[in-house]
Amino acid sequence: MTILKITASARDDRSLSRTLASRFVAEWLARRPDDAVVERDVAGQPPPVVTEEWIAAAFAADQDRTDAQRDLLACSDRLIAELAEADVIVIATPMYNYGMPATLKAWFDQVIRVNETFSFDLSRGDYPLQPVLSGKRLVVLTSTGEFGFMRGGVRSHMNHLLPHIATCASYLGVAEQDIHHVGIEYQEFRDERHERSIADAYRAIPGLVDRLARASPVQLRR
Repeated sequence: MTILKITASARDDRSLSRTLASRFVAEWLARRPDDAVVERDVAGQPPPVVTEEWIAAAFAADQDRTDAQRDLLACSDRLIAELAEADVIVIATPMYNYGMPATLKAWFDQVIRVNETFSFDLSRGDYPLQPVLSGKRLVVLTSTGEFGFMRGGVRSHMNHLLPHIATCASYLGVAEQDIHHVGIEYQEFRDERHERSIADAYRAIPGLVDRLARASPVQLRR
């Protein structure tokens, strides 16, 4: 199987989400040492933001694109190719201002692309978009400065990170039941609750890896 590991924290060694991702991959390779890992650091190498010219290129028929338009889509093509090859997608990200970092949003904007990862057909009525990829699994590893963002928590209404990722996941080829989350909270408090949250997250990773690594490789359909 192939893991696509996406890291989005602006921090490097001090990043909790990056550390979680490294632990996940290490646990995975301990069980499946022959599997491939593709690393994409969207903070270190930010994908370009979408522009009017990019949109025109994306919606143009392939045979009609100019060389300049192909150049504009080159990064998107690479990122989509990485996504298409992946069986497990690992997104390690902090919560910035209650949502995803801009560089991670730029990655989503580059890979969710008409005629590549979704088709568009008005004959489907009010739901003309349909995902092209399928059968993938998504692991979301997060860190937050505050706490209580999960369902029933005191800040659940302020969580625009996980719901946004979950909404976009179908266009990555991930069904709702194949989204898995491990998170660290209380980072800004740096108290015993934060330490307990870190410990709980690390304890959760081996069991999650066990469940996913035992699964048979999926067959991607394009």
